[in-house]
Amino acid sequence: MTDENRKLGEPVENWSPPPAPSSNLKLEGEYVSLQPLSAEIHAEQLFQANSLDREGGIWDYLAYGPFASLDDYLKWVKSMEGKSDPFCLAIQRKDSGEFCGVASFMRITPRAGSLEVGHLCFSPKLQKTVAATEAMFLMMKWAFEAGYRRYEWKCNSLNLASRRAAQRLGFSYEGIFRQALVSKGRNRDTAWFAVIDKEWPELENAFQAYLAPENFDQDGRQICSLALLTRKLLYKTDFALTAPE
Repeated sequence: MTDENRKLGEPVENWSPPPAPSSNLKLEGEYVSLQPLSAEIHAEQLFQANSLDREGGIWDYLAYGPFASLDDYLKWVKSMEGKSDPFCLAIQRKDSGEFCGVASFMRITPRAGSLEVGHLCFSPKLQKTVAATEAMFLMMKWAFEAGYRRYEWKCNSLNLASRRAAQRLGFSYEGIFRQALVSKGRNRDTAWFAVIDKEWPELENAFQAYLAPENFDQDGRQICSLALLTRKLLYKTDFALTAPE
């Protein structure tokens, strides 16, 4: 086989493994602040915020929860705090000062330049807010500015809300891993999404346009949706594949 017929992939030049998130990481935006999860600082507020979800739906697709008591939730937070992977962050809304969500960097693989966003648990106080969108933007921004090449989102294939959220945030659908896990005694097929570094500059512009003050009216309603800004940037645009009925 001649050299020109050998397909070996594009050379990756001037790249070195990026750092893993460190314990002093703090992410600051206009609407939210993110800091490493702490049982002492965050657990009680997070438990109270999560308790507003009366039906417990926020736990449906997580491998843990719901938690019947603060003590149970405190034990879980203590089991997660200080870990390097998953590296959990508490999300604080700046308007109220309340901690009302958790997210993490996970499957952190600097040698490959990849990591995943996961352990997403947004209380009703954070769901479907600009603050929630900014939290996801800040984490993605940190990842690519740190030098990561690939930023992943994975979820239960039955979790259509998560799949739609991934696309809204600019993650491109990459397929289904069948029977990937057993979670809470049930089969889980996993849907994969990702953003890669070459897509980040345009995606960052889309986030900035969405989050700009002029994109919201005096009542706080969006003028242009983020989905409209990111749709054209998705690597795969067959929406029927990603959200089957």
